[in-house]
Amino acid sequence: MHSESRFDYLKYMSDDTDRRAVLNDLMSTYGKDVWNFAFSMTRKWDQADDITQEVFIKAYRNLHTFRCESSMKTWLLAITRNMVLDYRKSAFLRKVTLVDAFKKQATGRSAEGEVIESMAVNEMWKKVLLLPHKYREAVILFAHQQLSINEIAELLGVSEGTVKSRLFHARKKLAAIRGGDGDGLDG
Repeated sequence: MHSESRFDYLKYMSDDTDRRAVLNDLMSTYGKDVWNFAFSMTRKWDQADDITQEVFIKAYRNLHTFRCESSMKTWLLAITRNMVLDYRKSAFLRKVTLVDAFKKQATGRSAEGEVIESMAVNEMWKKVLLLPHKYREAVILFAHQQLSINEIAELLGVSEGTVKSRLFHARKKLAAIRGGDGDGLDG
């Protein structure tokens, strides 16, 4: 059964619906996708863990607002993206980033961390992680999360043409990186 059709019952949620069961179902179905996306955008294990937890808390609190106009995965990834953007803006992030520059990263990693690490072993994904944020985001949503151009545009709040342009420029930069041309990483 397609995972999205599993959540059709959300259209009919009532006060009697066991929201914790729904949350557990969402976490088991989309937890890795949310964590991987958070990590790919922050490149920090601990921040991805924190953001993932916050995403599911927010989804739990706002299940009543989900109207099935987009897929559940798209909705959760949109929440994830907004959390990453908020996290970047926070004073806490600036302090943590400064502290991180002076101390070594913890060696313990979560199970999700092991999954993303195995993905990062692939040379192409290592190169994708080197791309500027807007290109990296588009590539990950398209290639790894397998969202359509339309879904990516909706999630990012940009036009489909902008998504296509970002993917085009990302491919161009990846080709330059593969060719050993360091200029592929600029802006």
